[in-house]
Amino acid sequence: MVSAWGMTAETAAEGNEALGKLEQFPADVILTDLNMPGLDGFGFLQKLREAGDMPPTIVLTAFGDIETAVRTVHELGAYWYQEKPVKPRELEVLLRRAGAHASLHTEKRMLERQLGYKGALGRLVGTSPKMMEIFTLLQQAGPSKACVLITGESGTGKELVARTIHELSPRRQGPFIAINCAALPETLIESELFGHEKGSFTGASERRAGCFEVAQHGTLLLDEIGEMPLPTQAKLLRILEDSRVRRLGGKNEFEVDVRVVAATNKVPSEAVKGGHLREDLYYRLNVFHIHLPPMRERKEDISAIAEALVADLNRKHECRVSDLSPDVLKALEAHDWPGNVRELRNVLERAVILAGEGTIEWKHLPAFLQGRQTAAAAATAEAPVSANDPGFVRFPIGTTVEDAEKGLILRTLEHTRNNKTRAAEILGISLKTLHNKLKEYGSSAKEFGVGS
Repeated sequence: MVSAWGMTAETAAEGNEALGKLEQFPADVILTDLNMPGLDGFGFLQKLREAGDMPPTIVLTAFGDIETAVRTVHELGAYWYQEKPVKPRELEVLLRRAGAHASLHTEKRMLERQLGYKGALGRLVGTSPKMMEIFTLLQQAGPSKACVLITGESGTGKELVARTIHELSPRRQGPFIAINCAALPETLIESELFGHEKGSFTGASERRAGCFEVAQHGTLLLDEIGEMPLPTQAKLLRILEDSRVRRLGGKNEFEVDVRVVAATNKVPSEAVKGGHLREDLYYRLNVFHIHLPPMRERKEDISAIAEALVADLNRKHECRVSDLSPDVLKALEAHDWPGNVRELRNVLERAVILAGEGTIEWKHLPAFLQGRQTAAAAATAEAPVSANDPGFVRFPIGTTVEDAEKGLILRTLEHTRNNKTRAAEILGISLKTLHNKLKEYGSSAKEFGVGS
């Protein structure tokens, strides 16, 4: 019947057979009965949903069983239902609508992939050839089930890459759990990873789920994998092989469905030679290897990264910084950034707080960056400071320390539009200290429109 409508169909007698055929026949639309021998329609849809990216599915239902069909639509994400006996014209319209829905979904995924190649993929940004290669690898690795090993210096964004892999995978609706193996003492790391039973060791007052349980149907990032104790590495390897975990002090194993992504700032081959990383674990994790280059090797990305960071910091600190001056951008591109993106973020966070709004200027940069362009810094220092310049506070000779402090605090609050949290950060004092000072000033603070 459907061939007369210009469609190609593949048939199966029950759910398990259909799952097998879908591996060779990637259907745009699925039409399934609910009552079938073997794996029924409800179980079939559950398995499709667990696998991710379920095609639009139409459920056939007998008269009187519409309630079950509607529940299937809502709970398992089926496209719609069709009551039996099937009316050919209604079925054709429904199949064509479902097919159009599938095409829109495919176009959306293609557009998302194209956007990734134009300098942004999730929260990752960059247009350098090295970043384009990484975007390509992420698009390939993300939808797969394979383990991924991410390498790169500290601060290059390895956790951000792991999160992007999770967002590109069929597990994106599940949890993303990150654990830093270097931050946990050897006595606790197995409990954190695998969980423990009550009484399994001193202080274990109750049962606790480990990271593998918490990350069920999601992604687990093992950061600094080279710092994991070797006995724990052996247990991890076994879990990766058979997907089964036993809590500390437990008698029974249970199955887990978790994708593992590992990261390290060491060279893996050297970690293996040095005895810090098991060779068999390294090969098991290194199915996809993604290496993040340091900032000094992709300085053409600094402008785009800075723009993305400023937008994020504006939201965090409720600022309205719009851009960076040419001198500032030149200074950022001249620096080698040994701390990579993390160091750049810290510099820009300070600058965003100091600027508050408008453009980040030379004066908002820390001294170590200003020192890289002596001529520009000298020109700034020699420029006359206007008494009306809102970026400066001037006091006449004879002003007392108390009055100078008071004027500086009130002018800073004026600059931040009475945002006390941001003013305290700029002044380098606690919020409590700022509130105490304002109480001391009393009515004179209110002259500036500042309340305590």
